[in-house]
Amino acid sequence: MGKKERFYADIMSVHPEVTGSCNIVTVRLPNGEKFHFIVDCGLFQEKEYMKCNNEFMFNPYNIDFCLVTHAHVDHIGRLPFLIKKGYSGYIYATDVTKNIMPSALKDSAKVLRESAKRNKEKALYSESDVEHTMQHVMGYGYNHWIRINGYVRIMFLSNGHLYGAAMILVQISYPGEKDINILFTGDYNNKNIFFDLEPIPKWVYSLPLTIVQESTYGYMDSTDIRECFNDNILKCARKGGTVVIPVFALGRMQEILYYLKGLQDLELLSMDIPIYIDGKLGNTYTSMCKSGMLGAKEDMRDFLPKNIIFADKTTKGTLLQNKEAKIIVTTSGMGSHGPAQSYIPAYITNGNALIQFTGYVTEGTLGRDIKDAEKGKTVKIRGVLYKKAADVEYTNEFSAHAKADEMISFLQRFENLNLVLINHGETETKEIFARRVLDKVHPKKVGVLGQYFFRINPYGLVTSKSAKFL
Repeated sequence: MGKKERFYADIMSVHPEVTGSCNIVTVRLPNGEKFHFIVDCGLFQEKEYMKCNNEFMFNPYNIDFCLVTHAHVDHIGRLPFLIKKGYSGYIYATDVTKNIMPSALKDSAKVLRESAKRNKEKALYSESDVEHTMQHVMGYGYNHWIRINGYVRIMFLSNGHLYGAAMILVQISYPGEKDINILFTGDYNNKNIFFDLEPIPKWVYSLPLTIVQESTYGYMDSTDIRECFNDNILKCARKGGTVVIPVFALGRMQEILYYLKGLQDLELLSMDIPIYIDGKLGNTYTSMCKSGMLGAKEDMRDFLPKNIIFADKTTKGTLLQNKEAKIIVTTSGMGSHGPAQSYIPAYITNGNALIQFTGYVTEGTLGRDIKDAEKGKTVKIRGVLYKKAADVEYTNEFSAHAKADEMISFLQRFENLNLVLINHGETETKEIFARRVLDKVHPKKVGVLGQYFFRINPYGLVTSKSAKFL
């Protein structure tokens, strides 16, 4: 075996498309030692991949350490299952991500328990598994090296995707060899209204790098976004209708409340229209954001509308019945969980109502079902047929992911790209974005994760091989 082949890293993705995010890296050292680490360990949410939640395609006992990019459940949702199945090492995350994880994982355990009960199955993990998991989590700040073992150090780099989100620079070293540098972008965004991004150290841009780059919106540019949220909300509100806004509890709820407050401040949205928020987890994160626990800058902690009402059981009963003008901001973002699964059936037949989705609704969710149904036609919700009379709208203007042109601009800043591996996107989107990266960024090589694993060394790509996981 040649010298270059004695020191390498194999990078594989165990998720074929968007959710269930998990990359596994196997490192071989010139002295014959091997070790393995994973980046994220998310829950599969697409209906066709749900069965993948019940098993790992690797042995948790053999994983030496785990890195976490951010606290969305599709990136951390199987961590308690990983611990339950025998992983005993540390889980490295940012301080803010560590703050978020207990609430996120306990909510995930609750959803999994309810789903298992309906299907007469055993839940993937329990709240006690979550508590055990948190004993393994280590929290750190941005832009300083963290020593993992004698050969690996990592650095969290600021990322606008979410409170506490990070890109992770992994540097693998061995005496007498050039370093292997891998940058995992995680879900990437170049901005966030709630916090300012810390600049990436300039020296990072000159490193010989392999970048594992997400591609969720690799098929569209930022100029393709059609901003319609404000107009849709005001149109329904002014005719005395009810607006139901399903939101993701973390990040999106706080952002939507901020925008509604902005409409009030501009005197476009009447103070006579009450704004209700419903969702235990969303309320928790909203309180954490206001307190500064999520890293929001001080001038962004005052984001609640002036006439907000926190719904309780009594309030909710009234909200499901009355026809007065109002706005209901509720979890979950795709409509299949939380209070949204009660509000949507209550208002889908109301011709004077708007159900406004503020983020991606995946196939198999309530949100996708009612979005795709034609107005005036029937839609089935939990076994009951309803005639769709309400307006159902969708907007991607609040997306926490960078678009293709923004990701290209990000990649173009790096001076010595050995390899770009396209990750975390629908199959067709990854292929589209990979061709664009090759054309606009000009790295030495571009690969697409999901069906292949890629062997790299300090000089770039060694080989790629087919890998059948799912």
